[in-house]
Amino acid sequence: MVSFSTSYCLLSLLSPSPSSLSSSSISARSRAPPMATSSSAAAPPRLVVACSSPPRAGSFPEPPNLGPQRATFSHFGLSANEDARLRSSYKWQRVLLKVSGEALAGDHTQNIDPTITMSIAREVASVTRLGIEVAVVVGGGNIFRGASWAGCSGLDRSSADYIGMLATVMNAIFLQATMESIGIPTRVQTAFRMSEVAEPYIRRRAIRHLEKGRVVIFAAGTGNPFFTTDTAAALRCAEIGAEVVLKATNVDGVFDEDPKHNPNARLLETLSYQEVTTRDLSVMDMTAITLCQENNIPVVVFNLNKPGNIAKAIVGEKVGTLIGGTTRNLQLQYEGSF
Repeated sequence: MVSFSTSYCLLSLLSPSPSSLSSSSISARSRAPPMATSSSAAAPPRLVVACSSPPRAGSFPEPPNLGPQRATFSHFGLSANEDARLRSSYKWQRVLLKVSGEALAGDHTQNIDPTITMSIAREVASVTRLGIEVAVVVGGGNIFRGASWAGCSGLDRSSADYIGMLATVMNAIFLQATMESIGIPTRVQTAFRMSEVAEPYIRRRAIRHLEKGRVVIFAAGTGNPFFTTDTAAALRCAEIGAEVVLKATNVDGVFDEDPKHNPNARLLETLSYQEVTTRDLSVMDMTAITLCQENNIPVVVFNLNKPGNIAKAIVGEKVGTLIGGTTRNLQLQYEGSF
């Protein structure tokens, strides 16, 4: 037996030809001195040992400290340079689209209108091909609204809200199927585990999907009762680092009065967070608005039913009502950015 005191050794088997190597050549018997049977016998493989001293401390250069790097992937066959150029030319690079369940119902002849989901899918496809990362939060009011059913037949609020969360999963799976039918890679993540039909919500995995050009649909709200899907949209937006919440509704934006009761109601193009809360405007619930305000997340409210509005909102064009910051800053931003 041969022993070595050095720590770094390189072992290799050398043979006259590759065909002479076999698994038995590296066994203990192959290392024993071969029996010479005839002059025509093939030469046995030789064991060569190359040893070196362990590297001294500091002999290898330290890798440069590049700091945290954000992974980038080209989208839909675009080169890396083309993808970077397209992404930098738009106002938003990562957005969260909030689609209410009622908007999915269309004319309310059925729970889900396939023409609405296909319209959403096509407009999302048009912007994801430009390299913009899109996440979606869906509501469930077209199927079941927990707050409306609480107290019926002994149904408590928590149980009613959980049923509503299941309704959002139904909408998410329907929307996923529609998007994938036109070639958009899509993942559904739920706030509580339903591993047979969707992924569990994992923040880092969701961000990875977005970086790879996939659409991520968040379902089941926050996973907790007493919180709306608007709050879920604000929460997920903050978690994944999206730059804006795009709230798709059945109206053109936020009005100073209810347009159903007053046809002369005026559309408000910009609003501050404070104006929404002090004037009690029914845009989003107060928890969602406060969460957006604390994390400086702007909100764009626009009409889902007008063709092209989703794509316009996602790329940052002027549409609907912009909420965030102070009114003066918003006016400058809205007028100077487009």
